[in-house]
Amino acid sequence: MRRKIGTLIVFSYLCKTMQEKDKNTSNSVWVSRLMNKYTITLLIFLVWLAFFDRNSLVGKMQLRGKIATLKKEKAYYQNKIEEDNRKMKELLSNKDNLEKFAREQYLMKNKNEDIFVIVNK
Repeated sequence: MRRKIGTLIVFSYLCKTMQEKDKNTSNSVWVSRLMNKYTITLLIFLVWLAFFDRNSLVGKMQLRGKIATLKKEKAYYQNKIEEDNRKMKELLSNKDNLEKFAREQYLMKNKNEDIFVIVNK
Protein backbone atom coordinates (compact mmCIF):
# COMPACT_ATOMS: atom_id res chain seq x y z
CA MET A 1 0.00 0.00 0.00
CA ARG A 2 2.79 2.39 0.94
CA ARG A 3 4.56 1.55 -2.23
CA LYS A 4 1.48 2.40 -4.32
CA ILE A 5 1.05 5.74 -2.55
CA GLY A 6 4.72 6.56 -3.04
CA THR A 7 4.46 5.61 -6.70
CA LEU A 8 1.38 7.81 -7.10
CA ILE A 9 3.15 10.75 -5.47
CA VAL A 10 6.18 10.36 -7.72
CA PHE A 11 3.94 9.92 -10.75
CA SER A 12 1.90 13.05 -9.94
CA TYR A 13 5.13 15.00 -9.37
CA LEU A 14 6.47 13.88 -12.75
CA CYS A 15 3.20 14.79 -14.45
CA LYS A 16 3.28 18.28 -12.96
CA THR A 17 6.86 18.86 -14.00
CA MET A 18 6.11 17.61 -17.52
CA GLN A 19 3.13 19.95 -17.76
CA GLU A 20 5.27 22.87 -16.62
CA LYS A 21 7.90 21.99 -19.21
CA ASP A 22 5.22 21.80 -21.90
CA LYS A 23 3.91 25.22 -20.90
CA ASN A 24 7.39 26.71 -20.92
CA THR A 25 8.23 25.18 -24.29
CA SER A 26 4.94 26.28 -25.84
CA ASN A 27 5.54 29.82 -24.61
CA SER A 28 9.10 29.76 -25.85
CA VAL A 29 7.94 28.54 -29.26
CA TRP A 30 5.57 31.49 -29.60
CA VAL A 31 8.16 33.90 -28.31
CA SER A 32 10.75 32.59 -30.74
CA ARG A 33 8.28 32.89 -33.61
CA LEU A 34 7.37 36.44 -32.64
CA MET A 35 10.98 37.45 -32.13
CA ASN A 36 11.96 36.19 -35.56
CA LYS A 37 13.63 38.96 -37.61
CA TYR A 38 11.19 38.51 -40.48
CA THR A 39 8.17 38.77 -38.20
CA ILE A 40 9.52 41.90 -36.55
CA THR A 41 10.26 43.42 -39.95
CA LEU A 42 6.76 42.59 -41.15
CA LEU A 43 5.17 44.12 -38.05
CA ILE A 44 7.21 47.30 -38.42
CA PHE A 45 6.26 47.50 -42.09
CA LEU A 46 2.54 47.06 -41.30
CA VAL A 47 2.65 49.71 -38.58
CA TRP A 48 4.43 52.06 -40.99
CA LEU A 49 1.77 51.47 -43.66
CA ALA A 50 -1.08 51.88 -41.20
CA PHE A 51 -0.01 55.15 -39.60
CA PHE A 52 3.04 56.90 -41.04
CA ASP A 53 2.94 56.42 -44.81
CA ARG A 54 1.60 59.11 -47.14
CA ASN A 55 -1.16 56.71 -48.17
CA SER A 56 -1.81 55.39 -44.67
CA LEU A 57 -4.98 53.64 -43.64
CA VAL A 58 -5.92 56.50 -41.35
CA GLY A 59 -5.51 58.97 -44.20
CA LYS A 60 -7.56 56.80 -46.52
CA MET A 61 -10.39 56.66 -44.01
CA GLN A 62 -10.36 60.45 -43.70
CA LEU A 63 -10.38 60.83 -47.48
CA ARG A 64 -13.33 58.46 -47.78
CA GLY A 65 -15.24 60.63 -45.31
CA LYS A 66 -14.41 63.75 -47.31
CA ILE A 67 -15.49 62.05 -50.54
CA ALA A 68 -18.84 61.12 -48.97
CA THR A 69 -19.48 64.70 -47.82
CA LEU A 70 -18.44 66.10 -51.19
CA LYS A 71 -20.82 63.73 -52.98
CA LYS A 72 -23.66 64.95 -50.76
CA GLU A 73 -22.73 68.56 -51.50
CA LYS A 74 -22.57 67.80 -55.21
CA ALA A 75 -26.07 66.29 -55.17
CA TYR A 76 -27.40 69.29 -53.20
CA TYR A 77 -25.92 71.83 -55.61
CA GLN A 78 -27.09 69.89 -58.66
CA ASN A 79 -30.63 70.01 -57.28
CA LYS A 80 -30.27 73.75 -56.63
CA ILE A 81 -29.01 74.30 -60.19
CA GLU A 82 -31.94 72.37 -61.64
CA GLU A 83 -34.38 74.35 -59.51
CA ASP A 84 -32.80 77.67 -60.50
CA ASN A 85 -32.82 76.71 -64.20
CA ARG A 86 -36.51 75.85 -63.92
CA LYS A 87 -37.24 79.22 -62.26
CA MET A 88 -35.19 81.06 -64.89
CA LYS A 89 -37.08 79.38 -67.75
CA GLU A 90 -40.35 80.24 -66.04
CA LEU A 91 -39.34 83.89 -65.64
CA LEU A 92 -38.06 84.26 -69.19
CA SER A 93 -41.07 82.58 -70.73
CA ASN A 94 -43.71 84.90 -69.26
CA LYS A 95 -43.40 88.69 -68.99
CA ASP A 96 -45.91 88.87 -66.12
CA ASN A 97 -43.86 86.44 -64.05
CA LEU A 98 -40.71 88.47 -64.70
CA GLU A 99 -42.41 91.68 -63.58
CA LYS A 100 -43.80 89.98 -60.47
CA PHE A 101 -40.35 88.62 -59.60
CA ALA A 102 -38.69 92.03 -60.08
CA ARG A 103 -41.29 93.74 -57.88
CA GLU A 104 -41.11 91.15 -55.08
CA GLN A 105 -37.39 90.44 -54.97
CA TYR A 106 -35.81 93.75 -55.96
CA LEU A 107 -38.61 96.18 -55.01
CA MET A 108 -38.70 97.67 -58.51
CA LYS A 109 -41.54 99.99 -59.46
CA ASN A 110 -42.95 102.03 -62.30
CA LYS A 111 -42.38 105.80 -62.42
CA ASN A 112 -45.76 106.72 -61.01
CA GLU A 113 -45.94 104.14 -58.23
CA ASP A 114 -45.14 104.15 -54.53
CA ILE A 115 -44.19 100.94 -52.71
CA PHE A 116 -45.17 100.22 -49.14
CA VAL A 117 -43.56 97.23 -47.48
CA ILE A 118 -45.71 95.62 -44.79
CA VAL A 119 -43.93 93.35 -42.35
CA ASN A 120 -45.97 90.97 -40.21
CA LYS A 121 -44.69 90.36 -36.70
